[in-house]
Amino acid sequence: MREIVFDTETTGIFPGDGHRIVEIGAVEMIDRVVTGRTFHTYVDPCRPMPKDSQGVHGLSSDFLTGQPVFEMVIDDFLAFIEDSPLVAHNAAFDMEFLNWELKRIKRPVIPHSRAIDTLEISRKMNPGAKHTLDALCNRYGIDLSGRVKHGALVDAELLARVYVELTGGRQIGFDLAEATIDVVAPAARIAVPPRAHAASADELARHAEFVGKLKDPIWLH
Repeated sequence: MREIVFDTETTGIFPGDGHRIVEIGAVEMIDRVVTGRTFHTYVDPCRPMPKDSQGVHGLSSDFLTGQPVFEMVIDDFLAFIEDSPLVAHNAAFDMEFLNWELKRIKRPVIPHSRAIDTLEISRKMNPGAKHTLDALCNRYGIDLSGRVKHGALVDAELLARVYVELTGGRQIGFDLAEATIDVVAPAARIAVPPRAHAASADELARHAEFVGKLKDPIWLH
């Protein structure tokens, strides 16, 4: 099954307050395995970047000015995602911004039913724990050294690894994709005592009876 893990960076929290998308990153997965196909673009929001938001992702107004506007990148993004399910962390946030931008240019919105929210999955699996992307990466032993600030493509790549762990681990369907997804196994595992392998007295007696009935066994030659 094809799925797209994606993330957006924005100028703020609420599109209704005039905030805009400034970066989109997406990663293709097939049967929970990253294929190497990605989509990434910066977007000129045509408005100033608040200092608080710049502190999160490091994208300044000077850098974004002159980047393609949303209308110039959306067709490529829609072509990349096709009709695949969309995986995001706090998917309501990213979907709201995408659909706000689509409505603004009078384009059809993306149904929320296509979204898979890893935040909801994590909350159900680990109630009471921290559910930030950083916390999940630490929980599953995923290397965060390359993530100095938030970045749409970097976060989508990390989330793809987290998503694999949240949905059963990297060996789903016995498809051992270690060469494709380099996820470090969690450091803390609950040790399960090995089951007893010694034959019982009854099994030994029945084995001796069986061997005694053999004629000219090969191990006597």
